[in-house]
Amino acid sequence: MDAPGYSDEKDAVLKRLRRVEGQVRGIAGMVEDERYCIDVLEQISAATRALQSVALLLLDDHLSHCVAHAVAAGGPEKDAKLAEASEAIARLVRS
Repeated sequence: MDAPGYSDEKDAVLKRLRRVEGQVRGIAGMVEDERYCIDVLEQISAATRALQSVALLLLDDHLSHCVAHAVAAGGPEKDAKLAEASEAIARLVRS
């Protein structure tokens, strides 16, 4: 199996995910401290946007690496990778 498309950016992806993890812990602390609802919701929105940013980075890498290679190779793998990418995009749009 080939390395994932994000291999070159793995450290950057992990750094972003750790930042989101810290944001979520901060949100939990806000709830424990019974902070104002709108303040908690604003932080949830910020964490959601940060996760969406990571998702878009991974999707872009997937399209330019995995899908591009499958399309170049052709055959049933091409169709499978295109369908997989389309489903991933649909999931991101719905979230």
